[in-house]
Amino acid sequence: MPDVIINGPEGRLEGRYHHSKESNAPIALLLHPHPQHGGTMNNKVVYTLYHAFVRRGFSALRFNFRGVGRSQGTFDRGEGELSDAAAALDWLQTYNPNAGACWIGGFSFGAWIGMQLLMRRPEIDGFISVAPPANMFDFSFLAPCPASGLIVMGDRDQLVPIEPVQKLVNKLMHQRDIQIEHRVIGGADHFFAGQLEELGAIVDGYLAGNRRPRSAAAAAR
Repeated sequence: MPDVIINGPEGRLEGRYHHSKESNAPIALLLHPHPQHGGTMNNKVVYTLYHAFVRRGFSALRFNFRGVGRSQGTFDRGEGELSDAAAALDWLQTYNPNAGACWIGGFSFGAWIGMQLLMRRPEIDGFISVAPPANMFDFSFLAPCPASGLIVMGDRDQLVPIEPVQKLVNKLMHQRDIQIEHRVIGGADHFFAGQLEELGAIVDGYLAGNRRPRSAAAAAR
């Protein structure tokens, strides 16, 4: 899990990267929660997502948004953080030009940024969105959502109520050729305290059945 430095829009971005030994391994970019509320790439939920992808043979990258840790710059209300994510994905693709698939994963604020990146980068094949803050941020840009994915949250989330997330899921599920798996973990709070293993198992199980890119899956059907 070597440290990496990425050239971001406002200077260096600090990251951690795992390179898969598998030929043509898929790639995954993981995004952390809100920088102004203690969010970093070492957040336990992000770490859990990262290792779920690594276990499934992905080359995976997590990094600190601008102004976090050793990453340069200052918080930019999501606009700059989206640019950071795009730069990180460019770096990941440069080191994996023959990747068999491309995924995005994010937690809370990172889920919001990840879904915006999904809309801008057609090469992204799937997503994992954990506790997307649909009550705090506008997700109406997902019209239509270009890829299928997994949305996970806890039923005791003290920051993100179930209702707005369920409304978002219902909207996405009614879009053509898009399949959304929605999992609610009983007793889990926003940070999945004491239930990270269950979260990891859900993500691992989802990836086990959906690792192939959309084009290959469509050909199989």
